[in-house]
Amino acid sequence: MDEKIYGWWLPPDVSVHGAKIDQLMSVLHWFMLLLFLGWGIFFVYCLVRFRARPGHVAMYLPVKGIATKYIEAFVVVIEIFLLFGLSTPVWLAYKNNVPDAKKALHVRLVAEQFAWNFHYPGKDGKFGKSDSSLISGDNPLGVDPEDPAGKDDVVTVNNLHLPTNRPVIVDVSSKDVIHSFNIPVLRVKQDTIPGQQISVWFEATQAGHFELACAQLCGLGHYRMRGDVLIDTPEEFAKWQAENAPPPQEEPAAAAPEEKK
Repeated sequence: MDEKIYGWWLPPDVSVHGAKIDQLMSVLHWFMLLLFLGWGIFFVYCLVRFRARPGHVAMYLPVKGIATKYIEAFVVVIEIFLLFGLSTPVWLAYKNNVPDAKKALHVRLVAEQFAWNFHYPGKDGKFGKSDSSLISGDNPLGVDPEDPAGKDDVVTVNNLHLPTNRPVIVDVSSKDVIHSFNIPVLRVKQDTIPGQQISVWFEATQAGHFELACAQLCGLGHYRMRGDVLIDTPEEFAKWQAENAPPPQEEPAAAAPEEKK
């Protein structure tokens, strides 16, 4: 993973919806800078204009001018524009354009202290059943090996493999406490809540090796909640799936018929 891409500003955008989010963030920061400079200049002016000095006595009178009213109204108008003119359209475009589940790659994510467990369905597109009593070091999600739908499933820990130019739907949940699934380059961040399953979607536009992090303090080992996002071309992703799929299990041989005495 090339850590040089994470500079002092926003990380690179490799998602289909990231450009609008970056535009919104830029406008918000420019407006915050304008407010900071405006209030900073006003603060310095007050320090100089109303400083204590001989011959001057403080006057406890309310402000009589209407300039502050215009400034307050201007700030309110800008905030309404940011909310309804920029933020709401970006959010609605993301929430209302959920990809077709039949065409998207479906991944199940279960976070825990302190790891990310990813569950991929096999060629049948079906997830195998999970049972908490089957959870072990080799089976972190408790996938039932006897379930036919789960025999070709793939489970990875701290490694999220994705294809480019294909929508991905991730169902996130947690085993223990609240975590936060965060992939900066894909502009995705979603809390994982114990007992709940929340779906998020995204689509990568560029192959590469990127970082996955937990954006919610989740315990003493929070620093270990770091994973790898490996975005491949569709051909490379298909090859990875084939190489990591469990080998087909051989059917037990039929018992030989008993000889008649």
